[in-house]
Amino acid sequence: MPVPMELSRIIISEINDQQVIYLREINGQRTFPILIGIFEATSIDRRVKQYQAPRPLTHDLLVSVVENLGGEFQDVVINELRDHTYFAKLRIRHEGELVEVDARPSDAIAVAVTCDPVLPIYVAEEVLDDVLGEQE
Repeated sequence: MPVPMELSRIIISEINDQQVIYLREINGQRTFPILIGIFEATSIDRRVKQYQAPRPLTHDLLVSVVENLGGEFQDVVINELRDHTYFAKLRIRHEGELVEVDARPSDAIAVAVTCDPVLPIYVAEEVLDDVLGEQE
């Protein structure tokens, strides 16, 4: 059963290649970091701070295309951790069908915070077990 999570922190560093976002369990204590690129971190940060770019950015474009083609974003599920790499699914309803699109978690979360309202983010219990087991 996927665990509901929320974006709890974004760390952007100008001196490191990788940025960090933290997800926190909504009704629990578990939290964990995901390393992401500067573009995705900046996109997420702008959306969280409600900054409106004068023209659509990549994640804005993706949301607009899916919605204009009749799709409705449902949620994000981080469903796998393999060789220290997270895998996610961006889940979209289209014509009554649930379509799961493979995505990097950073892009999926950027889309989640671009949607209005913000999409729910879930993490598979196995992923939490794996990542929290690695931290101990």
